[in-house]
Amino acid sequence: MSDKNEFELFREMMSDVAPIKQDTVEDQTGSHQPTEAQLARQQAAQKLANSDPEYLSLEYAHMVKPDEVMAYKRDGVQDGVFRKLRLGKYDVNARLDLHKMSLEKARDEILRFLKQCQRMDVRTVIIVHGKGERSNPPAMMKSYVCQWLQQISDVLCYHSALRHQGGTGALYVMLKKSQEKKLETRERHLSHRP
Repeated sequence: MSDKNEFELFREMMSDVAPIKQDTVEDQTGSHQPTEAQLARQQAAQKLANSDPEYLSLEYAHMVKPDEVMAYKRDGVQDGVFRKLRLGKYDVNARLDLHKMSLEKARDEILRFLKQCQRMDVRTVIIVHGKGERSNPPAMMKSYVCQWLQQISDVLCYHSALRHQGGTGALYVMLKKSQEKKLETRERHLSHRP
């Protein structure tokens, strides 16, 4: 059957079909306006520079399993950067071990540690939270740490570490450059222009 015959057959079959009037779709040609919930989340994301430990809740965390691989990537982080972090290809310049700490102490230590790393321009770190197989509930520290890191806007991404660096009991964490380091870099580039 030729294309022309197929087309004629199609037209013949569709001759009694009437187009549906669509009045339920809104015109979306205008610029996107964030919802109130999106604005609240954006404002709630905590910067390390002015972080308050009380902001990171001790009340509730979505519980995960001890052997669950954890991964988080903030919008805008390139897939290649995240893949490199996941594969342990970045040099880990600092380490924090949370074993035997209470949740409150761990929360304070994480904020202190990440602030210090950012000040020293350390971008990739490892946080050892343990698997929590014997905690009640299981993986309690792991669950809270993952939730807290997502609430800190200076954390770009994290992923469970490779087995030799703690596996599912540790996280590789990548931080944003501090504002001071961003300004230094910009000034250095501007001063080297001809």
